[in-house]
Amino acid sequence: MKRTLLVFLLLVSSSVLAQKIERTLIIKDMDTQLPIEDVTVLVAKTKQILLSNKEGEVSFIVNGNSNYQLSHPSYVSITVRPATLKQKGNIIYLKSSLNKLDELVVTRQHPQKILKSLVANSIKKFNVPARLKVYCREFFKLNGVYSYYTDGLLNFQIVGDKKKLNSTILVEQNRSFGVVEDEVSADLLGYNLNDIMENYYTFKYLAPLLDPKAKDNYYFLVRSYSENDAYYVLTATPLDNSKGLLDEFKIIYDNQKNLIIEVSSKISEISLARNPGKTGKGDKNIYMSNVKTTYRVEEANYFLVSSKEEIGFEKMYKKETKNIEVRNYLVTTNFSNQNYTYREPQVFKDKSLINKGNSILTNYWDFSGLAATDEEQRIISIIEKKM
Repeated sequence: MKRTLLVFLLLVSSSVLAQKIERTLIIKDMDTQLPIEDVTVLVAKTKQILLSNKEGEVSFIVNGNSNYQLSHPSYVSITVRPATLKQKGNIIYLKSSLNKLDELVVTRQHPQKILKSLVANSIKKFNVPARLKVYCREFFKLNGVYSYYTDGLLNFQIVGDKKKLNSTILVEQNRSFGVVEDEVSADLLGYNLNDIMENYYTFKYLAPLLDPKAKDNYYFLVRSYSENDAYYVLTATPLDNSKGLLDEFKIIYDNQKNLIIEVSSKISEISLARNPGKTGKGDKNIYMSNVKTTYRVEEANYFLVSSKEEIGFEKMYKKETKNIEVRNYLVTTNFSNQNYTYREPQVFKDKSLINKGNSILTNYWDFSGLAATDEEQRIISIIEKKM
């Protein structure tokens, strides 16, 4: 009897282990064969969300049978069935939905007015309250050398309304390593986690385009694509006679639902060339700034699915100038419209995970929703060895 029971338990154990298999998707453009970054992969069974990296790679554990839904604002969405994922690495091709000649949209409304309507309706449609389980990753570079790295699994609970939005953060696990001089420690806090969600949920980065004076500084344009009549693209480019350090913007939106799907911006090269740097102590001369946020519409739900921010600047100190770059990623791995319960001491109130001691329970970064590229993994290993 004992032998029979032992055999039975071994068979059950083997069956369970056999279902937990590591799989990797390499997602490529069907026409160019190039990897596609920022493809959202939804595990239908668990509702887990994954995001492809710069190499088009997504890694995950297969735990039972589930379909995988792949979507990207610029590509035709597809569903991958588990039976097709027979290899550890599987190449998946997506067809571009924006590769045909784009068409100018003729509208009676000025694009700025369209954008104001989009922002107002998108804020209204966000699920609030909501809970986002997020994987956060941040790199810090000082004078051309990567000096610090941090990542972690966080739970953001978002409450309030469009007039006053707040987020409470609980940290599940995190790690930080590297060495940075005390003099630049304030600049190490590149992105404040305690207000970052409010920025994304109120479209703070679009504020320059919503200003009434924006018409004097920007050229607005709305385009549609012949193969995708649902999505429109609104662009805003600084005019030749504009003043100040200005960004150029691209907003992809669902014209039928009047919802913003993606926002990206970067410093205009022309604007950068026209603005010489300052040389006083404490001055900060920005030479690189990139922001990209993507949002997901899922039945009745609308929420942030990912963000990527990069900033590079020269900081003038008393004796020298230092070059600082910070790169931050957020990926929503799970969404829920249910609140969680917590005790006040559990709330994370600092600006960055750098301020929190390491708490590592599992190798969460290996299947965090955003796989590190080979180059990123090399950087992480180098920084870790410096400790």
